[in-house]
Amino acid sequence: MKSITSAANPLYKELKLLATSAQARRKAGRTLLDGIHLAQAYLQHAGQPALCVASESALAHDEAVALIRQCQAGKVQCIVLPDSQYQALSQVEHGVGLLFVIETPKSELPSALTQSAVLLDNLQDPGNLGSILRSAAAAGIRQIYCSEGSASAWSPKVLRAGMGAHFILDIFEGVDLAALIATAQIPVLATSSYATQSIYQADLSGALAWLFGHEGQGVAEDLLQLASQQVVIPHRGQMESLNVAAAAAVCFFEQMRQTS
Repeated sequence: MKSITSAANPLYKELKLLATSAQARRKAGRTLLDGIHLAQAYLQHAGQPALCVASESALAHDEAVALIRQCQAGKVQCIVLPDSQYQALSQVEHGVGLLFVIETPKSELPSALTQSAVLLDNLQDPGNLGSILRSAAAAGIRQIYCSEGSASAWSPKVLRAGMGAHFILDIFEGVDLAALIATAQIPVLATSSYATQSIYQADLSGALAWLFGHEGQGVAEDLLQLASQQVVIPHRGQMESLNVAAAAAVCFFEQMRQTS
């Protein structure tokens, strides 16, 4: 493995930019997978990364060494950094010290909405977005559409929260949700605390698209009016509403229950 010890090294500078700048990630069309679990998931579902980066201490961990060898067998460039330089790239505390650089996938937008999907309107929190991706993948929903203004689906924070879900999903970003809904050949259900029908009364037995909105403001009014149906998740207690990621999980698994 090639060892890089200078912070002035051009490759290290490039890695530092990818780790710290969303603009740099967009411009390069690349992002970082930080940690053993994401690296394993990527190799299992997506293939070989563009670059494998390890800390010196990672070379003492069998799991990390096995993944490095797998990359080397696939002719992937692998580099090792002093722990202090690696930590400047990583947002994972007490991690093993392994990350991949990958090309950010770009999927072609389907001509029509025909299969179960999730539509996210201006969702802001990376943790919420990653959790929704993870729940959708677990429930067998494959397509995710994110509006302009939503958190970047391929940011390191969202990737960590998604726990590998990204690699089994089709994720579309910067989508005009109103135009997408206009193509829908399946029902589009929006969650709203003002709806009168609960998700447990609604027919969720076929393909449908779920529409969720901004954490504080919910789904934009114009999109809400385009939905085929508005539903509410009934709950007890004094809380006005559920966290959007929790609400999404309830909806996905109620749909799965009705279809199984």
